Amino acid sequence: MTEIRTPRDEAEARAVQDELRGRVVLDEAGPPAGTGRVTGVDVAYDDARDVVAAAAVVLDAATLAVVDEATAVGRVTFPYVPGLLAFREIPTVLAALDALTSDPGLVVCDGYGLAHPRRFGLAAHLGVLTGLPVFGVAKNPFTFSYEQPGTRRGDFSPLLADDGEEVGRALRTQPDVKPVFVSVGHRVGLATACAHTLRLTPAYRLPESTRRADALCRLALREATA
Repeated sequence: MTEIRTPRDEAEARAVQDELRGRVVLDEAGPPAGTGRVTGVDVAYDDARDVVAAAAVVLDAATLAVVDEATAVGRVTFPYVPGLLAFREIPTVLAALDALTSDPGLVVCDGYGLAHPRRFGLAAHLGVLTGLPVFGVAKNPFTFSYEQPGTRRGDFSPLLADDGEEVGRALRTQPDVKPVFVSVGHRVGLATACAHTLRLTPAYRLPESTRRADALCRLALREATA
């Protein structure tokens, strides 16, 4: 694992992003959907106390059964700055991943990878630091544009930057339901990431990895701040 660097200010954070972005691997397809293990990670904050809780939930990719799970609680050490949110979350997310007793396999973030103003969202940042294949599934398109995909499950359309670069896909995971926004982070291709997302959404709009990690980190935060 690459050493975690805690920046002192925004300028140093952007310099760290610039350095780590050069290590992102985008030419690997990643593990096929439905194979191995898939780990969802998510965080919850108590802003009044500057506390952040992270959860990592490992699922069997074929059955979506929970194989392992872990949480970590830490202090928020970096201010809220759009585009630099990973620095608030990464240390505690890494602690949760380290607490797992199982190999996490492929990691899915509730957030962005290349679909980020600096092309280095949480999924890319986490992937470079851990060496794991990581992609992001977000609830909204952030600052990027897209055409509505078809109404059927599995329909998608490109998520585009202002210069026309495809930074992800708007993916319909349930019929006639708002799409999610998939972007690669590290060591996984966009088609593979979308295939995993569909396997992770048999009944709901959001992946089971996200749903379970979200519930677990909220529980950890409540217990830590009770």
